[in-house]
Amino acid sequence: MSDQSILARISALIDEEHKLRTAGLSDDAGKRLQQLEVELDQCWDLLRQRRAKREFGENPDTATPRDPGTVEGYSG
Repeated sequence: MSDQSILARISALIDEEHKLRTAGLSDDAGKRLQQLEVELDQCWDLLRQRRAKREFGENPDTATPRDPGTVEGYSG
């Protein structure tokens, strides 16, 4: 997955998130919103991994998505 495709996915997820928030949050919408937040965190993490690998002369294509437990456990 390229940086551009990750950024496109992030944009699509953000668009969906905004639509859900403006439509009001039913139980299903609330669950979907939580899924979106996790997926967004995973996408941002993957993008950061790719950029770091590139910066240090490594192949960015070797970056892999981390599991939700890992990316949701970050603090900062």
